[in-house]
Amino acid sequence: MRKANKRITDFGVIRQMLDTCHVGRLGTLGADGWPRIKPLNFAWHEGRIYFHCALEGEKLDDIRHEDRVCFEVDLPIAYVQGTTETPCRAEYLYRSVIMRGRARLVEEPAEKVLALDALMRKYQPGGTWGSYPEEKLAITAIVRIDVEEVVGKEELGKGELRERALAMLASGAPLPAVLG
Repeated sequence: MRKANKRITDFGVIRQMLDTCHVGRLGTLGADGWPRIKPLNFAWHEGRIYFHCALEGEKLDDIRHEDRVCFEVDLPIAYVQGTTETPCRAEYLYRSVIMRGRARLVEEPAEKVLALDALMRKYQPGGTWGSYPEEKLAITAIVRIDVEEVVGKEELGKGELRERALAMLASGAPLPAVLG
């Protein structure tokens, strides 16, 4: 990362983002040589990313062609408005995480259930769910990304602006906000 002062060094912050951001973006390389980005639901579990998809399709075709992938999540925090006197004050406050790793189709039934349980815990917190019907498991692909590199980056502004951004994060305020 070019600007080391923007690096998120607290893995707890990265972990919180992975646990709370609802959409991640998978970057793959197609057999035609073109990169592709796909938004998807995901779960972070024991240092791995899991997601589910159909048994056939572009994501799996790309992964079979090249198992090296990127994965990204971001948290928009606030848009800071510029003014007619200070238009360059306009900026966007955010946090992001980018990972690189290798994607694998999960074959083991126990790991498929582990991944689905991780997804359910994330997207249905406090809820209950039953066992997964065998016929649904048979038509559901689970992909695991074995993460090899994680880089977090943030721009929270400076001074009072940074304090406001941190306060919004701590309070659970609706994001993104617009700050004047």
